[in-house]
Amino acid sequence: MTVVSGALYAMMAGGAVLALYRLARGPSLLDRVVATDTLLVIISAGLAVHAALVRDPTLVPVLVVVSLLAFVGSVSVARYIGGMLLRSRTGDGRDVGLPLAAEEREAR
Repeated sequence: MTVVSGALYAMMAGGAVLALYRLARGPSLLDRVVATDTLLVIISAGLAVHAALVRDPTLVPVLVVVSLLAFVGSVSVARYIGGMLLRSRTGDGRDVGLPLAAEEREAR
């Protein structure tokens, strides 16, 4: 393993740890969804880097499946949350699913 490949894997591992932290700690559902999507992108990037360094084209179908899983999952959750926010309007005009910081910005 060369220095460059070690640095690439270390940066991706650091990003994955930070995404896992946000996934576990995220204050809202939307933070957790973004962290999951970020984690899937990091996994895809790791597979692509590994396939390029090893020069193994058999990993390309796995890369495509992981990328499609990330895309379909993100779109599905976004549609679900969007529908949930539309249905959950309260009498005072606030959305139930918005994080507190977004509600404070809307109030100003």
